[in-house]
Amino acid sequence: MKPTTRNSVLITFFTALRVLVGWHFLFEGISKLATPHWTSASYLMESKWLFSGFFHWLIANPGLLKIVDFMNIWGLIFIGLALFLGIFIRISSLSGVALLSLYYIANPPFVISSLASSSHYYFINTNVIEAAVLVLFAIVSKDYFWGFDRLFVDWMERRKEKKFPDNINHEVSESMQRGRRNMIKNLVALPILGGAFFGMAKQVGWLSFEEKNLSKTDANSGATSLVGKRKDLSELKGKVPMGKIKNVEMSRLIPGGNLVSGFAHSRDLIYVSALIKNYFTDEKVIETLWLYEACGINTTVMRCDEQTIRILKKFWSRGGKIQWLAQTYPKENDLSNVQLAIDNGAIGAFVMGNIADKYVFNNQMDFIKNPVDLIKSHGLIAGVGGHSIKVPMACVEHGIEVDFFMKTFHHDKYWSAQPKENRDEFFSLKGDNNLDHNQSHDNLWCASATDTADFFKKCDIPWIAYKVLAAGAIQPEDGIKFAFENGADFTCVGMFDFQVIDNANIVYSTLNSDLKRERKWFG
Repeated sequence: MKPTTRNSVLITFFTALRVLVGWHFLFEGISKLATPHWTSASYLMESKWLFSGFFHWLIANPGLLKIVDFMNIWGLIFIGLALFLGIFIRISSLSGVALLSLYYIANPPFVISSLASSSHYYFINTNVIEAAVLVLFAIVSKDYFWGFDRLFVDWMERRKEKKFPDNINHEVSESMQRGRRNMIKNLVALPILGGAFFGMAKQVGWLSFEEKNLSKTDANSGATSLVGKRKDLSELKGKVPMGKIKNVEMSRLIPGGNLVSGFAHSRDLIYVSALIKNYFTDEKVIETLWLYEACGINTTVMRCDEQTIRILKKFWSRGGKIQWLAQTYPKENDLSNVQLAIDNGAIGAFVMGNIADKYVFNNQMDFIKNPVDLIKSHGLIAGVGGHSIKVPMACVEHGIEVDFFMKTFHHDKYWSAQPKENRDEFFSLKGDNNLDHNQSHDNLWCASATDTADFFKKCDIPWIAYKVLAAGAIQPEDGIKFAFENGADFTCVGMFDFQVIDNANIVYSTLNSDLKRERKWFG
């Protein structure tokens, strides 16, 4: 290409633009490398468009996720370094386009996501803009860039001139001088890279113990997005251990469904349930279900209603595998709600606790037996829930053959626990103003942990303990350990998405510690 003023301006512009884009890629890669335990899981978790099932499947496979993270980090670094220095410009540009395309597919700007930012403009975001620039780099002649590629071409041409000189004259001398000038231009990125790398190293804390301790860059998995630190799967100690109820393998930690369904035992904070309903959109529930699976949680307890069924079917259609243990609401001889669970993919179902409390209090045991028999007749595991220890006692006494019991269990060593002298498991069922179980179950759900533990010591039916944290009044480390040490085979814990990894780690550590447990494991 003939050197002209116009060409020199274009070369300078394209080279500067290439260096800027290369710097961006390089910084993103280095910042991820410098962030302890960085993973792309949080970014992939947000995927709600094409291939979302595949991206979520990657999250649930730690080995594959590590490969993705490795390729992501080093892909950004190598692409950025190549663009910065002008090495293999066409190949690195096309590689950058491919990487940015994956970022776009995983989280396009027109899909609602918690990662959305000011760089999202419906169909267009900075990933699209940067990819368009890289396409330009790929199709523009390499003559329009200063860099190592051009330096190599110039070197080859000078070598050819030296090997096959037409004549030794001032033209050859001028060519050599021009070659030296071009070499300086082609290497101009090196001092810039040195200064930039120094600043980057200082930014990520490699050159300062103070900065390392006080502030670290936490990069998200997009090439164009930085977010604050959040708990990620790299901090998972291990998958939640499994147990079995009959032929159904279930995680020892089972998330409860009240939070997802918008119900909260929040004492007199009447706005909390509405807040939860607005937080747990369908997509947030699905994201949380993917997080369960990634932690090794394969079963969740959820209410049996149309909202639950709609969300679960959407999740399963995207490749999710989580099992649904349905909380059902039989109304005496009306078992339509139980049948709804059977018809819509539940692996098991149980009679809800306050309903079973009512039937035991009124000595209407057939209204418990009939739904259990219906559930078992369709090959599902069947259970009965209860706040009162009299519920499992009555089931055993009347020969109702359940596959498991759901029984509340927690200690009373928290300040808001109802005083012992005022405790009455059936308070809400007595008198004319009855049937509101919150009257007796809004600050205490297990009237006597001792009586419950003593009963299950003599019972060989699997026990799923729920309300083990007394609706958030007890610390998870305390409540979960207390339940397992005192005989529970599984714990059902209501939790937000940002609590899942912590709770999974607690269960993993607890079950891999020296538990002081007397009861055998059943299930």
